[in-house]
Amino acid sequence: MGLSINSVPTIDSWIISYSVMLQSTTFILNSFKGVSMTNTEKAYIAGIIDGEGNIMLTRFHKNQYHSPYVSIASTDLELLEWVKNTVKSDKITTKKNYNEEKHKNSYTYTIIYDEAIQLLQDIEPYLIIKKKKSRAQHIISKYKEVTIRNGRYNGTQKLAKEQFYLDFLAL
Repeated sequence: MGLSINSVPTIDSWIISYSVMLQSTTFILNSFKGVSMTNTEKAYIAGIIDGEGNIMLTRFHKNQYHSPYVSIASTDLELLEWVKNTVKSDKITTKKNYNEEKHKNSYTYTIIYDEAIQLLQDIEPYLIIKKKKSRAQHIISKYKEVTIRNGRYNGTQKLAKEQFYLDFLAL
């Protein structure tokens, strides 16, 4: 039942259209927060990170504090494409190969900021390597606690943020 040009929308039609709008907005927000991976996929990605990956805090801009960064380096582009498609986030870069006769092309999958934290939350139970597991746990448990959303830290907050980074490096 559609509306004619001369009719005035009723409260019921407004509620229905608003409800549809909210449902599509919810879908967009949920897809941004991450995807639902199977336990097998989580464990497999954790194994790849244990073997070929890196869990770090790094600066992306000069005046910025260190932020979560997870990367996987490999010569197998198909593997990295699978990880990217499974996680549904971030990018793969190609490293310059200066001697193609002796070396294969190399690629790096990277995931940063909140998406990196979400990935770490998903795979942390499956990580085996102690250093990587403890780094993941440290980021998951403390990063949001010491990170101010607007980036304006007072003296105490700044010390806490710097101590968090030093504790991370000591792991």
